Amino acid sequence: QVQLVESGGGLVQPGGSLRLSCVASGSISRLLGMGWYRQAPGQQRELVAGITSGSSTNYADSVKGRFTISRDNDKNTVYLQMNSLKPEDTAVYYCGTAGGSYITGSRSVRYWGKGTQVTVSS
Repeated sequence: QVQLVESGGGLVQPGGSLRLSCVASGSISRLLGMGWYRQAPGQQRELVAGITSGSSTNYADSVKGRFTISRDNDKNTVYLQMNSLKPEDTAVYYCGTAGGSYITGSRSVRYWGKGTQVTVSS
């Protein structure tokens, strides 16, 4: 069983930055591939950025060059640094894992956090 807790969301103006954090329970968290996903109202949940247990990363085209995912295994934490935020980035952001070392799409995620709201508005 893996428990995930997100934090760091909030209201930010266009062009601003936020850093999201996801703390995973258990020492095995360092072996897990982790992803940040988001869901806007009326939209499907989508993978924004992922990081494998070996720290390989991938990103959705819409966030490449603006968002950076990283992990600190000593703190069992995965981060999402979001820069140059746009109104279309507004969504609930979730941390998730399928329980393996890889990155997965949202349909294969087994463990979800409760999410953190990000609102980009002037």
